[in-house]
Amino acid sequence: MSVLETVIIAIVEGLTEFLPVSSTGHMIVAQHLLGVESTDFVKAFTVNIQFGAILSVVALYFKRFFQTVHFYYKLFAAFVPAAVIGFLLSDYIDKLLGSVWVVAAMLLLGGVFMLFVDKWLLKPSDAQDVTYPKAFKIGLWQCLAMIPGVSRSMASIVGGMTQKLTRKNAAEFSFFLAVPTMAAASGYKLLKLLTANDESRRLLTDNMNTLILGNIAAFIVAMLAIKFFIRFLTRYGFKLFGYYRIAVGAILIALLLLKII
Repeated sequence: MSVLETVIIAIVEGLTEFLPVSSTGHMIVAQHLLGVESTDFVKAFTVNIQFGAILSVVALYFKRFFQTVHFYYKLFAAFVPAAVIGFLLSDYIDKLLGSVWVVAAMLLLGGVFMLFVDKWLLKPSDAQDVTYPKAFKIGLWQCLAMIPGVSRSMASIVGGMTQKLTRKNAAEFSFFLAVPTMAAASGYKLLKLLTANDESRRLLTDNMNTLILGNIAAFIVAMLAIKFFIRFLTRYGFKLFGYYRIAVGAILIALLLLKII
């Protein structure tokens, strides 16, 4: 990957990680349009730079991360489903990461769902505390994002709204949950490369500057995206993102059918 390709994909990640449009899906499409081959390193790169993006959550919500120990227990309860399912289905998920068809279909279907989600779920309760059962259920919803194109942000925020959280509180818990989830996913991907064989280790070592650059760029862009998203979601909800997903998904399917991409 060239420096320009690295920066473009990292910017796409930073812009989309916390928006309900699927950062992984957009990176797969960007990678395809740039002509970047879907090698083991590139697949690891698209996962790893998401860690750079979610570190922006720690920077923006620094004080919130030093709460009571129960805060971390609840994050762990929400993290467990993704950890277990991600470990068990790791090879199958890797196969899906190279499919633009899967991304296009999930963008389209997810967009249709988002047109109606506010009407179905916008009935928050007075109790906005995230209990352990609520956290675990949100974690189950997050597992849907293992399908490229679904969006981890959308899945976990919708999960929070099914537990009667406001859009703002559901989004913030989704951000917090991204930290252990993406840290584990990034670490696991790097570990697989390091332990696979000598060629994989050499590939990782030779491209370490690419990983560092990608994480830095994703971190900076994600800082701006989070601030925008919280304000927009609180005021307008999901509908506009739904239209965007439908349009992008439909365009991708048309381009694939015409064999343009």
